[in-house]
Amino acid sequence: MSFLKKLFGGGRDGPNEAAGETYKEFQITPTPQRDGTQYRICARIEKEVDGETLSHTLIRADTIGDPDEAAAASIAKAKQMIDEQGDRVFR
Repeated sequence: MSFLKKLFGGGRDGPNEAAGETYKEFQITPTPQRDGTQYRICARIEKEVDGETLSHTLIRADTIGDPDEAAAASIAKAKQMIDEQGDRVFR
């Protein structure tokens, strides 16, 4: 089993939504969405601010055939968004 499959709990049915990572105080959870035989890049970005959990759903038009690769790409796109927007991602 590949490293990514172990990391994301992936199989042919798709990655495990519970697998994620923390990046610059943001919690990123990859949630690729099945779109026919492809997986659309999608992730939930969360951060706790003053005791409140703020959340943003990132959905891209990009699709990838492998669910584990889609999960990895979802995390990468979320990191890019965090780097570009920081806390403005929640506005």
